[in-house]
Amino acid sequence: MMQPAIQPTSSEHALFSKISRRLLPFLLLLFVVAYLDRVNIGFARLQMNADLGFGDTVYGIGAGLFFIGYFLFEVPSNLILHRVGARRWIARIIALWGLISAAMVWVKTPQSFYALRFLLGLGEAGFFPGIIYYLTQWYPAARRAQTVAWFLIGVPIAGLLGGPISGWLMAGMDGVLELRGWQWLFVLEGLPAVLLGLLCLWWLDDGPATANWLTPEEKSMLAARLRDAGTGATGTVLHTFADALAAPRVWGLAHTITHNLSITA
Repeated sequence: MMQPAIQPTSSEHALFSKISRRLLPFLLLLFVVAYLDRVNIGFARLQMNADLGFGDTVYGIGAGLFFIGYFLFEVPSNLILHRVGARRWIARIIALWGLISAAMVWVKTPQSFYALRFLLGLGEAGFFPGIIYYLTQWYPAARRAQTVAWFLIGVPIAGLLGGPISGWLMAGMDGVLELRGWQWLFVLEGLPAVLLGLLCLWWLDDGPATANWLTPEEKSMLAARLRDAGTGATGTVLHTFADALAAPRVWGLAHTITHNLSITA
């Protein structure tokens, strides 16, 4: 006989609303910035290729190397996140990809372009699944789909803002300090990621246990709700990189994400 579903109380609604107000706007902002840094190469393409003499082959190889770096470090990144804590590792991901994106200002040769695109993939790898894992530490399964949906709103927001912002930067900043518009595009869309990475260290917590903005009663309620739903850190089984590579669902998810990235990049 099936057990009846646990009905959330008004206190639980208030608790999860408080968590959402604290986490979701900030995580959404991170996602928008990440998306912009990933796709700004498309906006810079024509002007950058003309200035540097890059053809379609050079551009295509550089664009593809991003995904090779992303693929190679995706699983290791999340294994490290699990061990060192979400706050520091997410901050590292965001700050590093911002620095690498801004470093595109110094691209002069195809080799430097290839290297930075590959490093950008390494730097950004693990962000999306890392955030999804992070959300499991705060929300039971019954609330997770809606939470992830709110997080994914970042894609259309970034798509809506990316074109006008990138166009304005390339046109309005072209020639300032003897830099071309495409160079300013990478700098001014990369540096906010660095600042947000530093802000992560202050705003995010590794989990509910270290969140000083939750009361002891709220922490106890959240731990009980996660325990009842079978989620949270308690009883978590650690897996190796080899375990991850041997899991069919990992390859299925990789296939899905690869197609999504290829469409939106």
